[in-house]
Amino acid sequence: MSNWTDPAIGEFQRSGGNHPRFGRDLVLLHGIGARSGTPRPHLTRGIAFRDGWVVAATFGGNPKNPAWVNNLRAHPDIDLEVPLPRAGTKTYNVHATELAGPDREEARRLFHTVSPVFPQFEASITRLIPIFLLTPHTS
Repeated sequence: MSNWTDPAIGEFQRSGGNHPRFGRDLVLLHGIGARSGTPRPHLTRGIAFRDGWVVAATFGGNPKNPAWVNNLRAHPDIDLEVPLPRAGTKTYNVHATELAGPDREEARRLFHTVSPVFPQFEASITRLIPIFLLTPHTS
């Protein structure tokens, strides 16, 4: 984890999902390292979408994908910690599907609507920003 993510994850967990800078817009991916197989938590913006959530690998406009992209591609079944509407978080076991075509475009438009920096990130890089749908497993 980077110097930014360690304290941000700690704050997310201490505050019950209410981050001081990002409010209740973040989700915590409890991923698994693609090569190491070890737990790799990643904090990112998550938006309710269909029967789950979407996350976009903007990486703050960085020209490379964040590590969690390869982790989700290698290990798509993870736990996802999501803020509840008023307080606290709930953890779901989810399956990550990388979106393409019309589904990706629909989620991309949603990110444009709720995140003013998303279009800036798209304009500043040449890579296609991966977007994943995280759908809860049914019992």
